[in-house]
Amino acid sequence: FVFKLTAAKQQDHFFQATYLEERDAWVRDIKKAIQCIDGGQRFARKSTRKSIRLPETINLSALYLSMKDPENGIKELKLEKDKKVFNHCFTGTSVIDWLVSSNFIRNRKEGLMLASSLLSEGYLQPAGDTSKAAAEGLSDTPFLDLSDAYYYFPDSGFFCEGNSSDDDVVLKEEFRGLVVKQGCLLKQ
Repeated sequence: FVFKLTAAKQQDHFFQATYLEERDAWVRDIKKAIQCIDGGQRFARKSTRKSIRLPETINLSALYLSMKDPENGIKELKLEKDKKVFNHCFTGTSVIDWLVSSNFIRNRKEGLMLASSLLSEGYLQPAGDTSKAAAEGLSDTPFLDLSDAYYYFPDSGFFCEGNSSDDDVVLKEEFRGLVVKQGCLLKQ
């Protein structure tokens, strides 16, 4: 789960993620930042709240904590699809069902808007090809209200067993040099 970033001064930096999906998310975000900078644009994270006109009364952080509640929150499951087992995840349908039953929204359309906000702000992460494709803009909405679209909480311990969803071949390379900073990746 390691990737290499080569700086302009031909300096290599190696990053190690905890699992495949985390590595892929980091690579995807770094590529977006590079495209922005190469295009002469200032890289800044867009506010989902402003772009979809999310009411100020909705606190995404508090909603996230409610969703994670062990008693009344969304139940994390072990799901299987395409010979892969997804641990500590849940379906898009279960998120919308939970939002409706908890009276956070009035209908499924509002649920898609709110769940898309949670996804865009990093409170939910896509797991599996269906939800990843939607999150990357290959669908009408970034979040899917489907029973075969899987999602997980970023700090849940999610992992996928079975065939790798990564099409790239990771070349084994000997690591040499001085460790400048060691720690874990934190995404804001």
